[in-house]
Amino acid sequence: MTSQVSSPAEQADGAVVGEQRKPAGEKDVRRLDRVIIRFAGDSGDGMQLTGDRFTSETASFGNDLSTLPNFPAEIRAPAGTLPGVSSFQLHFADHDILTPGDAPNVLVAMNPAALKANIADVPRGAEIIVNTDEFSKRAMAKVGYEVSPLEDGSLDGYSVHPVPLTTLTVEALKEFDLSRKDAGRSKNMFALGLLSWMYHRPTEGTEKFLRAKFAKKPDIAAANIAAFRAGWNFGETTEDFAVSYEVAPAAAAFPTGTYRNISGNLALSYGLIAAGRQADLPLYLGSYPITPASDILHELSRHKNFGVRTFQAEDEIAGIGAALGAAFGGSLAVTTTSGPGVALKSETIGLAVSLELPLLVVDIQRGGPSTGLPTKTEQADLLQAMYGRNGEAPVPIVAPKTPADCFDAALEAARIAVTYRTPVFLLSDGYLANGSEPWRIPDIEELPDLRVQFASGTNHTEADGTEVFWPYKRDPQTLARPWAIPGTPGLEHRIGGIEKQDGTGNISYDPANHDFMVRTRQAKIDGIQVPDLEVDDPTGDAELLVLGWGSTYGPITAAVRRLRAVGESVAQAHLRHLNPFPRNLGEVLKRYDKVVIPEMNLGQLATLLRAKYLVDAHSYNQVNGMPFKAEQLATALKEAING
Repeated sequence: MTSQVSSPAEQADGAVVGEQRKPAGEKDVRRLDRVIIRFAGDSGDGMQLTGDRFTSETASFGNDLSTLPNFPAEIRAPAGTLPGVSSFQLHFADHDILTPGDAPNVLVAMNPAALKANIADVPRGAEIIVNTDEFSKRAMAKVGYEVSPLEDGSLDGYSVHPVPLTTLTVEALKEFDLSRKDAGRSKNMFALGLLSWMYHRPTEGTEKFLRAKFAKKPDIAAANIAAFRAGWNFGETTEDFAVSYEVAPAAAAFPTGTYRNISGNLALSYGLIAAGRQADLPLYLGSYPITPASDILHELSRHKNFGVRTFQAEDEIAGIGAALGAAFGGSLAVTTTSGPGVALKSETIGLAVSLELPLLVVDIQRGGPSTGLPTKTEQADLLQAMYGRNGEAPVPIVAPKTPADCFDAALEAARIAVTYRTPVFLLSDGYLANGSEPWRIPDIEELPDLRVQFASGTNHTEADGTEVFWPYKRDPQTLARPWAIPGTPGLEHRIGGIEKQDGTGNISYDPANHDFMVRTRQAKIDGIQVPDLEVDDPTGDAELLVLGWGSTYGPITAAVRRLRAVGESVAQAHLRHLNPFPRNLGEVLKRYDKVVIPEMNLGQLATLLRAKYLVDAHSYNQVNGMPFKAEQLATALKEAING
């Protein structure tokens, strides 16, 4: 998506930009430039499915969008309790947007717990659709409501729509041979139909999806479709919803091309497949399931037709061990995990550094330490990726900035791995992994050529004239050692974790050789060619630089747009390469009087930059498991400007 300075009209979430007068007997239709909707309910209410379907139809309609799924870590928290609340927030617009939005314009609350868990985020004047069937005394007591919030005046500042979603769904499905409990499970489809009517979303895709999902249970498919249509018809006929809304497609926000909605983990999976094809290597994934990385294993397992092999190991150590073995055998090798798994894989990552073999270590970061917050997001594995191994074991680090950018980041990580014969960290996080946005499907011609030449013959002449193969004889430009496939005649060589003699690869305990090898491995990483850091400084006279990495890109850019819209001069830059840093980073940092680094940790990048470049970089930190809000960052940056 293109980056542009926002207009003042963009600052008001969901602002009405026009109104169509209703023909006689029809309801009003109002035009909005953007809307933020949050579906919230019990973790068994299907809120993620509801949000995903609304998102898919919104993507097909042509809006720009950004999503934030938020769900509990428990497999099934007690029904109707605050820990069991699951939500899905979608921000869609007729222009370029960058975040899931700070606050919902519409909250759909399926029960008292959903209302109580989310009401603090809902601004006054917003619409709240409440499933009144669930507001029993017992259900309200579970979350501390002594009096119904629908009756005590606490919601007077909102536009509340009390809807008996369960009763209406059961009534709509009375022709089906379903119990009340089973029929009531389709209330999320009723709610989806109602919201689809309110915002003029297409319906054909959802009906097709339901038929496919329940192809082996056509009666269940028909019941869900009936509930979905009933919700649409309810919006059309009830007097409680007197207005529907239109958000035009974001045609001007996108370059010409074919687009689809994509999540970060799916984009990353496609990027790995593309990297394997562009490198002309089989793709091998050795992995152990862990939230929030498991989706990559699930997706890659579906693509054997592209030469992808997936191995679900018995534990994290076995997963990376198998991947490293596949790298030795000539595959583009990948292992996927999250922070706790990285800790277990650290010894094998060090072995990959010593063997100097290409290996992609994909870390979908989550809240820590230890098991921490499995379903929440964080950026706190940067120092672990940088230093979390014994000895001097440098590893390149690449970080995507948006869900769609995970595709390009995977290709870049693969480029570095195969070119320089090194393990590479790819640091995504839960926000990127589960969030989604439109992605332009690239043409094959746009993808980089990643093909490599395996060693095919001897590469060194001994003093007596004998031709031999030296596994650690390096390319003078990249310092990469040759990649020799096992079984190639005449290229037999040793591997292992004990220090190697330069050139020959023989075991060596010589102090001078160890010093040389350590410095050479570091020089190889330091010499990796990465693009210079680009700085967005429209006026050229900004005193403040906002520097980020990873998933903070969206909130930072949205905050910077808000400040520029009110006349502030702010520069912005975003790091993709965290090891090595871009060559011009030091010069960029010294160009500005103030540098602020927002991170979802306690200042890890800021610590690295202060140590390396001796600049007074200021941290702005958050570790609550949620991404930054644009308004929150804009306020903090405004204070930094005035401070």
